[in-house]
Amino acid sequence: MTEQRPLSARAEELLEAAYGYALTHGLADLSLRPLAADIGTSPRVLLYLFGSKDGLVRALLARARTDELAILERLRRDSSAADLPAAVITVWQWLADPAHRDLLTLWLEGYGRSLTHPDGPWKHFAELTVTEWLATLAQFQPQTQRKSQAGTDRRTAALAILRGAMLDLLATGDLDRISSAVGKLAQTL
Repeated sequence: MTEQRPLSARAEELLEAAYGYALTHGLADLSLRPLAADIGTSPRVLLYLFGSKDGLVRALLARARTDELAILERLRRDSSAADLPAAVITVWQWLADPAHRDLLTLWLEGYGRSLTHPDGPWKHFAELTVTEWLATLAQFQPQTQRKSQAGTDRRTAALAILRGAMLDLLATGDLDRISSAVGKLAQTL
């Protein structure tokens, strides 16, 4: 994703309000008029502050990534996640929390759109997500495993378990079934 210039206080305020709107309504069919009306501004102000609709979408995705990175930082500091299986369980507990459903749905939308529209405002969103999660998961592996192929395979499997479980949970809401599977699969890592 491209580097964003620093935002003014007003732009930050509107970005936060637009982020709340995006969490509820998504980004795929984002229309500036309803968004602006909902957050108490005009489409022209949004275009002025963010340069274009794509600029606003990029800013919203960057804002979503800020939340994602905060999750990763909490995981890094969480002493209960002493190894890769424990890290997977800790992340799963966060992903399974119903309070995070809107963020996960927005994340999924950004991830999917970055695959289907790789040159748009979604550019590199999915790739950066994978890279950051793999780097975080590596921290929960013994130093000798981190650079080995086996270590790479284990954290790739961990990420695949988490991503697949999250998709399944968002689709079905079947927390008990999916949590049981995540717990069993985490122990194989």
